[in-house]
Amino acid sequence: KEKIWHIANQIVLGQPKPKVRIALVPYRDKGDEYVTKVFDLTDNLDQVYTDLMTFRAGGGGDGPENVNQALHDAVHKLSWSPERKTLRLIYLVGDYPPHNEYTDVPTYDKIAAAAIQKGIYINAVLCGGNTETARVWKEIADAAEGYFLTVEQSGGVTHIATPYDKELAKLNAELVSTAVAYGDRKERVAQEKLNDGAKKYDAPAAAASASYRVTSGEVAANDLVSDSQAGKVDVAKLEKEKLPENMQKMTTEERKQYLTDQQQRRQKVASQIKDLSAKRDEHVRKQMEQTKGAKDGFDQQVLDSLKTQAAKVNVEYK
Repeated sequence: KEKIWHIANQIVLGQPKPKVRIALVPYRDKGDEYVTKVFDLTDNLDQVYTDLMTFRAGGGGDGPENVNQALHDAVHKLSWSPERKTLRLIYLVGDYPPHNEYTDVPTYDKIAAAAIQKGIYINAVLCGGNTETARVWKEIADAAEGYFLTVEQSGGVTHIATPYDKELAKLNAELVSTAVAYGDRKERVAQEKLNDGAKKYDAPAAAASASYRVTSGEVAANDLVSDSQAGKVDVAKLEKEKLPENMQKMTTEERKQYLTDQQQRRQKVASQIKDLSAKRDEHVRKQMEQTKGAKDGFDQQVLDSLKTQAAKVNVEYK
């Protein structure tokens, strides 16, 4: 789960720099706690990570799953961008094949055809060695012009701790503390809760998320510091009710100065994160070279396939 930050961090290294949005569609089967859940596409990776951390193993392990429903929801229920230069990818991850006898949802071949019509590619990631699942996953990937990938049942994810993780976790908390959530009260409270959670991420996830925030320029969602800096909002014209409570009693000039101070703090912390992240990346690279099978892990296969497919929209990676 923590690898979501590493994957996103690698994606934004493309040129031109991509704008990343991620959705989650966990799936099980009829009779389980749920069949599917749809967490829509968002650029708020703190929300994605928070949602992902609520997932728990359960159900499954007993044969076919409602794969077709999950694919159908991913193709038809997510708010895919209509922009021509958008790379739209689905990663189907699982260990059991679909129930093709269910008649309340189209079969995977029809869903794959619909995906291609919408400019969506499906990459199928097989966990484990189920031969029937492998056959179906290959058919889905071929039909939806994607890749068929395989990982160990455990996920094959390589976790490498570094001497820089704890300091980066501390800096991540400092960086997030420069964010100023704004909007109506419900929006502010929700984002402040996410920001508070981001300050408490475990070291490996915090280190990767710190690097992502600096590389992408997206420190937090609904952030008045970033949005005012980018000219998206004029703090002088913003309704008092949409400001955080500590800014509501300030004069306009005090508000502007407060945002300037936050921006300056951010730049200082970001510079430290950039330097430490480079050292961390080098440490991980050296460890990966010594780790047998590291390149076969889930995260690496996702990145390799994504970077190749990114060429379709003229995004390049070194």
